[in-house]
Amino acid sequence: MKAGGAVDATDKEASKPIPIPKVRVSRVLSVLDFTLRVVAALGTLASAIAMGASQETLPFAAQFVRFRARYKDLPTLMFFVIANSIVCVYLVLSLPLSFVHIIWTAAKTSRIVLIISDTVMMGLLTAGASAATAIVYLAHYGNSSTNWFAFCRQFNSFCGRISGSLIGSFVAITVLVLLIIMQSVAISRR
Repeated sequence: MKAGGAVDATDKEASKPIPIPKVRVSRVLSVLDFTLRVVAALGTLASAIAMGASQETLPFAAQFVRFRARYKDLPTLMFFVIANSIVCVYLVLSLPLSFVHIIWTAAKTSRIVLIISDTVMMGLLTAGASAATAIVYLAHYGNSSTNWFAFCRQFNSFCGRISGSLIGSFVAITVLVLLIIMQSVAISRR
């Protein structure tokens, strides 16, 4: 500024914020999209493996009688493993398309397809995780009105694994929500 309140043209230009190019922001969003897809795929894979490997056998008073707890004994937990496996395969198969978005940031139709597919997969994963959460809650606390006793007191290892497997699934659900929001932002910048 000059004395007397007059403003130089160079002062006005210096005070303007520098606009961030749309291509640069889209590329950053695409790299973040690719990274989050890898994280979600690993989360669903870990959840499916942890639930699928959960099994515990307890001996009874007699040597030949044993009690066994497996995830296959409850259809809800089987649905959880299947849902996590399907979403994991989808996320791995969507990685090349996400990589294409890093190189070619102007892709709009493929982003719309990814938004729709991500939403469907998020619904499937949410259904599986919610159903498994209800069963895990019953396993820990039981329900006296339906005579479902809390069997986690006896099967500690089994209950620890099925409880832990829910974490990766809920992380993947959160990541899918973030992916849907990011894809929407990337499309809206066009």
